[in-house]
Amino acid sequence: MNELLTKVLNAHGGLERWRSYNKVEATIVSGGGFFALKGVLQDANPRRMTVWLHEERSSVTPYGVADQRTMFTPDRIAIEKLDGTAVAERRMPRDSFAGHQMHTPWDPLHRAYFNGEALWTYLATPFAFAMDGFRVEETAPWQEGKETWRVLRVYFPGAIETHCQVQDFFFDEQLELRRHDYSVNIAGGFPAAQLMLEYTEANGMRLPSKRRAYTRGPDRRPILDMLMVSIDISDVTFS
Repeated sequence: MNELLTKVLNAHGGLERWRSYNKVEATIVSGGGFFALKGVLQDANPRRMTVWLHEERSSVTPYGVADQRTMFTPDRIAIEKLDGTAVAERRMPRDSFAGHQMHTPWDPLHRAYFNGEALWTYLATPFAFAMDGFRVEETAPWQEGKETWRVLRVYFPGAIETHCQVQDFFFDEQLELRRHDYSVNIAGGFPAAQLMLEYTEANGMRLPSKRRAYTRGPDRRPILDMLMVSIDISDVTFS
């Protein structure tokens, strides 16, 4: 395994402990200007996010109304009643984003898909990188003020639905994740830089509790007056 990835996994709780759990649940509060661009409402109400750790599957509750949730897998996005009855669903959901740009309006299933693939990526980081089909390499370090961050470039397998297939993850001297760079392919491929703050620990696992995603400028730096998505994470449980 890549030397940097091995150290990062150990700093976040260890691969053996990760493999002993099946899912992670967390309370999330989301905001930012991206949702308004897509014509969808985004309130500050807390929601409960569930991510399965060894398959790409996730769900958020409530969604739309109190007795509904989402259910995301790579080949299907659905809005369901809490008993599993489908309210709306879309097979091969990525195809529905063909031709989309940053301002292309979304329907509720589009937003549910985005939430599902994004939060799976975030909450499965960095341990998903040790799954079959992932490839990683260390690239040139990044100088952030007086700090030097090590950069892990991750090549996602085609079977995984995520922002884009090649993404960069920046780790500080304590091997905490500080930044995540990607392109949002389902919204015209605009470049994003996501910054992480305030680590939390749950059941022996460590992860950032605040995420702030900005558009990324040609100098590779986040444009801080263009906050696209904010996510606050709390009440985390691995089981």
